[in-house]
Amino acid sequence: MTTTRNPGLEDAAELRSGPKSSVGQRLLSGGTVLALVLLIIFFFAMRPDVFLTFTNVRNILYQVAILAIIAGAQTIVMVVGDFDLSVAATSALAGAVAASLMLAGMPVALAILIAIIVGTLIGLANGLLVAYLNLSAFVATLATLTSVTGLAFLVTNGTTLFNLPAEFNVLGQGRFLEVPLPVFIAVAISVILWFVLRYTTVGRRWYATGGNAEVSRLSGVNVRMSRLTAFTVAGAVAAIGGILLAARLGSASAVQGEDNLLFSVAAVFLGMTVVRSGAANIVGTMVGVAIIGVMSNGLNILGVNAYVQQVVTGLIIIAAVTLSSFKNRER
Repeated sequence: MTTTRNPGLEDAAELRSGPKSSVGQRLLSGGTVLALVLLIIFFFAMRPDVFLTFTNVRNILYQVAILAIIAGAQTIVMVVGDFDLSVAATSALAGAVAASLMLAGMPVALAILIAIIVGTLIGLANGLLVAYLNLSAFVATLATLTSVTGLAFLVTNGTTLFNLPAEFNVLGQGRFLEVPLPVFIAVAISVILWFVLRYTTVGRRWYATGGNAEVSRLSGVNVRMSRLTAFTVAGAVAAIGGILLAARLGSASAVQGEDNLLFSVAAVFLGMTVVRSGAANIVGTMVGVAIIGVMSNGLNILGVNAYVQQVVTGLIIIAAVTLSSFKNRER
């Protein structure tokens, strides 16, 4: 009987007890977390009066909440060994659809539901192109990115949609216990995705597919369906992120949150170094999101030029991919 290596189960066991590994492997695995700690220490040393105050920590969480959701969507796709360039565009279209429907008089709840369905359908289309038409995930989602962005411009007529209902805006601007609601929603979605990936059959099949699609197929896993469901769920999650972003800003546009694509990729790659298998995982992704959030907030506090921040972001992406490559060589 052929057995399938299951990165999800291995990562789960590792996160509970920790692997017996060489010093180099341990340093590589702990490097991402260490980088986060060092960033916090550095920015606190530079601005102790501001950086670790409750208000600033709350701002960091608020700033990364949407990114955490988008990065969660990207993580799902990368777990199955694929890549989705359209997550940010999908989120922007979902926000634009919800906004346009509400401005047309549709109830808030129904507009949100339709926007999530739109995101789900985009994910389904990506899954069909990649899993059943055997297109490269890069090419397929690049095409989807272009088409979805065009649809978003059509929905918004190339403008920014304002004057959204107050009951909608509260989703992105409201607070509970002085903490913004998007933070709670991002945590809830992350926990759900973590549970699905770690404890469910669907999650195990996703990890098996990403580990070795052919072996998984021979072991009885429906690889095509696994990839299809991963893209579909990712589309729905990305749509939720876009809806929350529109609620947070109180407006919607076709290019809203476009930076989240690169940031989500960087977060997932950074997170892949946290576990021994080098597989995408939610816990690691959230560490990557935290690094990006802390870095961005700290540089803003220090008054660093926005263009310099773009350079730093590019260097982080290069470092993340390089670390992930080293991790795969250790496997």
